[in-house]
Amino acid sequence: MAFAEGVAPAVSLVIPVHNEAESLPILWEELKPVLAGLDVSAEVIFVDDGSSDGSDTVLRRLADADARVRRVHLRARRGVSTAYHAGFEAARGETIVTLDADLQIDPRDIPAMLAAVTTADAAVGWRQQRHDSPAKRMASRIANSIRRRVIGDRFHDGACSLRVMSRACVAALPPYDGMHRFVAPLLTSAGFRVVEVPVAHRARRYGRSKFGILDRARRTVLDLLAVRWMLARRLPRPPADRG
Repeated sequence: MAFAEGVAPAVSLVIPVHNEAESLPILWEELKPVLAGLDVSAEVIFVDDGSSDGSDTVLRRLADADARVRRVHLRARRGVSTAYHAGFEAARGETIVTLDADLQIDPRDIPAMLAAVTTADAAVGWRQQRHDSPAKRMASRIANSIRRRVIGDRFHDGACSLRVMSRACVAALPPYDGMHRFVAPLLTSAGFRVVEVPVAHRARRYGRSKFGILDRARRTVLDLLAVRWMLARRLPRPPADRG
């Protein structure tokens, strides 16, 4: 559904982009029927994270052709967490949807995710059938096992980019590098109700992953320690005033 000029949309999709010039036109063609099928208005915010392959030119063309498309351009690559944060700041909707631009997430799962937040504060995707390389699937299983042991993370798929959150949830996420890997446990610890929704996963069509397995493992360990520290020291919500 389109939104009237001057009226804020109900839903904001935030999509980080780094060197996805080939994927972007396909992603937009997949998104258009999904947006048309929603019973609320929506905008799509693409955050160009310092791309060098012409992604920004593609995004300019999409924005010129459709008022629902907005773009945020980061002059240098700052990482996924910074790109998300920039998109959150630009978002006007009360409900925020996130997903990657690499076509591995099927946008047709967005309506089911939106339906899930009618009874919860946030929904996170669970890619039950992964279409990654065997090495990447093994690394993911190991990482999830470590997450459960270190921070008690009960969620199955911390790395799925498809998430739906209320604006209050977004405001509760600490703006630190690596935040995007721990959305569900951070929100749960803040008192929000988070549910998992099974979503489709597709093989990568263009390019290759932006993260090496060893590099991601090292970063994940450091981030886990930071998250464990934050969870242990989070202030409890004060009791309600009953006077």
